[in-house]
Amino acid sequence: MRGKRSKQYRKLMQQYNLTFGFREPYQVLVDAQMIQDTERFKMDLAAGLVRTLQGQIKPMITQCSIRHLYSLPSSIPQAQRNVLVDIGRTFERRRCNHHTLDEPLSTLDCYKDVIDPKSSNTNKNRYIVASQDEEVRRWCRGIKGVPTVYVKRSVMVMEPMADTSAGVKEGMERGKLREGIKSKGNKRKRDFVEEEETTTKREVNTAEGVETKKRKIKGVKGPNPLSVKKPKRQSVKADEDASSKQDLIEFSKDGVITQEASNDMGNSVDRKKRKRKHRSSKSHTIISDGDEDNTSAT
Repeated sequence: MRGKRSKQYRKLMQQYNLTFGFREPYQVLVDAQMIQDTERFKMDLAAGLVRTLQGQIKPMITQCSIRHLYSLPSSIPQAQRNVLVDIGRTFERRRCNHHTLDEPLSTLDCYKDVIDPKSSNTNKNRYIVASQDEEVRRWCRGIKGVPTVYVKRSVMVMEPMADTSAGVKEGMERGKLREGIKSKGNKRKRDFVEEEETTTKREVNTAEGVETKKRKIKGVKGPNPLSVKKPKRQSVKADEDASSKQDLIEFSKDGVITQEASNDMGNSVDRKKRKRKHRSSKSHTIISDGDEDNTSAT
């Protein structure tokens, strides 16, 4: 099967699935003439139906069709008739309740009772018809949702959707479109009502004196403080230490601490503890000599 034709068949089956609820495995009604033609063309009937319908299938045959295979004319060799009957027996038997009759009904009359027994013009059981009878396919086109398949020159063909089925599909699409428009209209009305409610709430809040929070207007942002280079603290500390050392302690020429130095020294104790330096013995002697001279002068 060519790619273009298989793509068309896949889309067609998707339309049947969405519109009429077809599901896999598809129930396919096969008549006696279809079995004879596929055997004459050396075709695998089940595999051809799977390729054409793009899904799993359940081939079925009615009681009248299997009786047609048993009652084939004697012009056909017995071996070939046995092969055809064996193929028909591999399919699932669909009861049409015509086995009590002396002669089987035609394929058209049998399918009328199987597909549309109440003449409601609907395919309730979702059958797919694989038939070589032109009258059967013409009748199926008048029933809503009946896909038809046939063989033409050893090629299995699926007919396009009939006008009755296409009308049902278009009606469903229009209904969905109307529902969508109605839902959109209701949604817009609901949004309009919500907007009115919010405006009324704001008016009530302003009347009661409740201040509504105004939205902050964001201006130009400054640089990220984490990305800004930090100032050097070591140089500042060095300058402070140098200035404090000069102002803290001032010794006189005689080695006595002045009043300013003592005050600064008291303040500097809190800043930093300093080790006391012991005076040397020479300084003691100098101070003692100075004291003696002072006493003598007095």
